[in-house]
Amino acid sequence: MSDFIYLASQSPRRRQLLEQIGVRHELLLPGADEDAEALEAVQPGEMPDAYCARVTAAKLDAALARSVARGLPPAPILCADTTVAVDALILGKPQDDADAARMLQLMSGRRHRVITAVAVADGEQRAEAVHVSEVEFARLTPGQIERYVASREPFGKAGAYAIQSQAAAWIVNISGSYSGIMGLPLFETASLLAKFGFEF
Repeated sequence: MSDFIYLASQSPRRRQLLEQIGVRHELLLPGADEDAEALEAVQPGEMPDAYCARVTAAKLDAALARSVARGLPPAPILCADTTVAVDALILGKPQDDADAARMLQLMSGRRHRVITAVAVADGEQRAEAVHVSEVEFARLTPGQIERYVASREPFGKAGAYAIQSQAAAWIVNISGSYSGIMGLPLFETASLLAKFGFEF
């Protein structure tokens, strides 16, 4: 049994959350020859929950192949993906200022879902989980949206915001998992890792 895992994610928040529950990890990131962004393309008619689970599974398949190609010592590999959804509409990472502002306006004064899928595999077994949280935003003024976009905080984040950023001032209510909204639901993650011999 391994005493560490490989984290196939560039998210500093996921690293922080794993550290919070005492899981040793090493990064297993895509090489220059891999098109990691292509895995996140939405397929026609795809619903947010199915999209998030599919992308996470694809990331895990790529990471498993990467670990074999690099001849790494065996250890479980963890992948995750977070998707923000307003009804059936998937809000990915904003492309530019206008896209970020559009997403924030869509979420203004209403509830949206934050879906995070987690998958772990070690070559012998594979386990997956999906957690859905709901977040309610206050009604945002154009000035609030403009200032937040100007802070550059929305970029690189699904739904154009981070719950641990200044956007927290707009959150009226959360139903679900704070860590899941950050990008790694810790209860589900610990439950998955327990199947690979980790104790919490």
